Amino acid sequence: MKKTLLVTVPAILALGSSAVVAEEQPLTWDIYGKINVSLQSNDLDDGNGSQTDVVSNASRFGIQGGAQLNDDLEVIYKLEWEVDVADIGGSDNLKSRNQYIGLKGNFGEITIGRRDTVLKTTQGDIDLFNDYEADIKALFEGENRLSNTVSYYSPAFNQVRFQVSYTASDDPLVDDGISTAISYGDEGLDDTSFYLGGAVDRKVDGYDIERVVGYTKLASAVVGLMWQQQEQVDGTAEADGYVASVKYPYQNFTFKAQFQRMDFSVDGEQTSLAAGVDYKLGKNTKVYTWYTGRDLDSIDVNQSYLALGIEHKF
Repeated sequence: MKKTLLVTVPAILALGSSAVVAEEQPLTWDIYGKINVSLQSNDLDDGNGSQTDVVSNASRFGIQGGAQLNDDLEVIYKLEWEVDVADIGGSDNLKSRNQYIGLKGNFGEITIGRRDTVLKTTQGDIDLFNDYEADIKALFEGENRLSNTVSYYSPAFNQVRFQVSYTASDDPLVDDGISTAISYGDEGLDDTSFYLGGAVDRKVDGYDIERVVGYTKLASAVVGLMWQQQEQVDGTAEADGYVASVKYPYQNFTFKAQFQRMDFSVDGEQTSLAAGVDYKLGKNTKVYTWYTGRDLDSIDVNQSYLALGIEHKF
């Protein structure tokens, strides 16, 4: 839902008896969000067997917009919250997501506040089970949304973009973190035939990470691969792994599959296999089902999840 409001800003500069009144400026905002809820069977391999639960999969709402300051400069903002429509009520129902203010122009975009790091956003659309149990954050570090963050996104130069996030630490004993990235192409593959991205985290949320991702269309299918190396800043918990995903649209259906593997230098490996089907009921509404199995050798656990759900975006 997009609105436009005309706001008169009387910028009065007193100089003797003269005054200058600024022109009216358009202020725009867009209210958006999604509700995603599933009926889910979980077997955590903890001796209690399978349990059924209703899960709110990162349902959210937000407001975003800005105002044109002059021909070359725009102020932008976003305020977004996650809401649990299934389990949690009261004051714990809302959780902060991306919330920032910034400036945008020919130089690109710079923001300050709480925001996803550029290493996280560089994954593009490779994670086909984002916000579900097979989300890559279950096995991979680096999926960070951090406070005290200043982010810069360059304009596109022949489809090449540069990004950087700087995160200030509140703790004098913890170093500030920096995340840098470079990408080529359109994440949705609407303007380019493939997407490539590479990113590096240094001292971000306690980890040093290198990540490379790419995906492309093969006929109607989209296939992708991501590789990552990670370790804690003290040199422990060293690991590397990959994600492979494929999706195939057919009429109102989208068939999806994804495999992940993370090999730890000391604790063994962790793997995840997921498959699912989305069925589009309308432009902004779908129903879906998916299965995820996880084999966590590092803690000798095998987990499985099965879900049936609905999502509506607004």
